[in-house]
Amino acid sequence: MFEGIEFLNKGFFWLLLLLPVAILWYYFKNKHQTAELKISSLKGFKVTNSWLPKLKHLLFGLRLIALTALIIAMARPRTVDVSTKTKTTRGIDIVMAIDVSASMLAKDLKPNRLQALKKVAAEFIKGRPNDRIGIVEYAGESYTKTPITSDKSIVLNSLNDIKYNTIIEGGTAIGMGLGTAVNRLKDSKAKSKVIILLTDGVNNSGAMNPKIASELAVEFGIKTYTIGIGTNGMALSPYATKPNGQFHYQRVKVEIDEALLKEIAQVTGGKYFRATNNKKLEEIYDEINKLEKTEIEEFKFYNYEEKFRWFVWVAGILLLFELLLRITIFRSFV
Repeated sequence: MFEGIEFLNKGFFWLLLLLPVAILWYYFKNKHQTAELKISSLKGFKVTNSWLPKLKHLLFGLRLIALTALIIAMARPRTVDVSTKTKTTRGIDIVMAIDVSASMLAKDLKPNRLQALKKVAAEFIKGRPNDRIGIVEYAGESYTKTPITSDKSIVLNSLNDIKYNTIIEGGTAIGMGLGTAVNRLKDSKAKSKVIILLTDGVNNSGAMNPKIASELAVEFGIKTYTIGIGTNGMALSPYATKPNGQFHYQRVKVEIDEALLKEIAQVTGGKYFRATNNKKLEEIYDEINKLEKTEIEEFKFYNYEEKFRWFVWVAGILLLFELLLRITIFRSFV
């Protein structure tokens, strides 16, 4: 009956405790008002089975129900319709710079580093509905896979299309990857600009020094989170190509220039992470997701509909009905 209804003045419900007191009072009062006559026999009297004296208690019942309705009315029942409108007050532009060199096919993460990254990055993108995201690929050189856009379907499709290829020059050009990402963000009007730079190696090619690229990021107010992906020690990695185009794998030492990645993160105000397995990679993206929160302003609109009038009407009708019964049908018995 009261589903979806709230009461503004719940304190009035304490008055309901008076109802049992009123019932006791009525019981004892009615008992003492009943006259008693003791006689030896009823044979000389005509007995009638009138139902009116038995129904006189109905008047008190109507009054109790009316009192209950009035107490509920005083508690101010009402329904609340809440509508919400959100507004993004501080959007973030993010560029993901992804290393796509052959070493990203190493199998220390399952099924390999690149596939593990794509899975985790996809969930990260889906969790940023209010931000613009772009993708930069790099190996020995770099290029923009997707400019920053708010269309997540485009970004997810581009991410899914990323794979190792021989079109990009081999090597690991961290400076080029970072520089291209900076170039995509330098003209952004967003309140916050972020690069997530991921690599599994050391800077060994490219025309731009990573330190110069990080200085450019600082100049344009771009924060950089760096991620070194790869287990500690040895990893099963491609080292040669078969005639059919497939890779020969062997265990090689994992080499990541952590000092460089830490410096880039520190200089730009970001943070360095090391992903040694799939779970750790997921945790890193979760942490970045928490660190870079988009400010959302939420507006709630409340529409109240008062329901106390119905209870007042019920109480009034019951009291009127009791009065009519008292001065008509029950006039001779009450």
